[in-house]
Amino acid sequence: MAFTRATGKHRRPSRMQRTTARAAGVAALTTTGVIGTVAAPAFAAEPAPEQTGLTPVVTIGDSIADQIDAQAAAQQHAAEEAALRKMAEEAARERAAEAAEEAREAAEKAREAKERAAREAERKRLNTFVMPIAGSYVSTGYQAGSSLWSSGSHTGVDFHAASGTPVHAVGAATVVEAGWGGAYGNQVVLKMHDGTYTQYGHLSSIGVSVGQTVTAGQQIGLSGATGNVTGPHLHFEARMSPEYGSDIDPVAYLRAHGVSL
Repeated sequence: MAFTRATGKHRRPSRMQRTTARAAGVAALTTTGVIGTVAAPAFAAEPAPEQTGLTPVVTIGDSIADQIDAQAAAQQHAAEEAALRKMAEEAARERAAEAAEEAREAAEKAREAKERAAREAERKRLNTFVMPIAGSYVSTGYQAGSSLWSSGSHTGVDFHAASGTPVHAVGAATVVEAGWGGAYGNQVVLKMHDGTYTQYGHLSSIGVSVGQTVTAGQQIGLSGATGNVTGPHLHFEARMSPEYGSDIDPVAYLRAHGVSL
């Protein structure tokens, strides 16, 4: 079965003949009104396909073929644009994910750097030691013998200081005693961060209280001549406990903590 155009018209073979697949496309367009009704006499003039043994084809006009080609091209173009949009969206999501990961890594590095700095600052704070009286010197050494001391020897060292000279904590510590200490007069005892203790005796005034934390170089009182003394100075001890009799060499103790004297 074949549909033919008006006599006298001639089309290129590529435009004149279509496969049955193109015929299906034409049929679809026919439902929308693109192709008009074909004259009935043409059907009567053609023999049935089973009589000829030929595959039926449909011939259509140039304008209809052009519309079909245009529609196919538009659909292909739309599909290509959709694919490009999808690729762009996926690329944008990947970039966003990479940026988020980079930001997370940067934040983590900043947090780690901050923690390292804090640990270093704390380590420095705990390991910083200073002289109990700035610019002073030892006037009476450790374990010097004299009848002035009940034990027969000096349990600490004396630092030269006029009355009212600022006395400083030698390192970071907690105040465990602050008040009258008998022969030591007004005294302060500190528990250091490493578990050792330091004592400051014969003070004219006390500037801290029990339970208070102090830092290296913080003023804890003023030197004086309270208790059993012959003149103003600072009596300084390093101890293994807060009690009398647990003393260790205070000069060696300070030097071991980086103090030059």
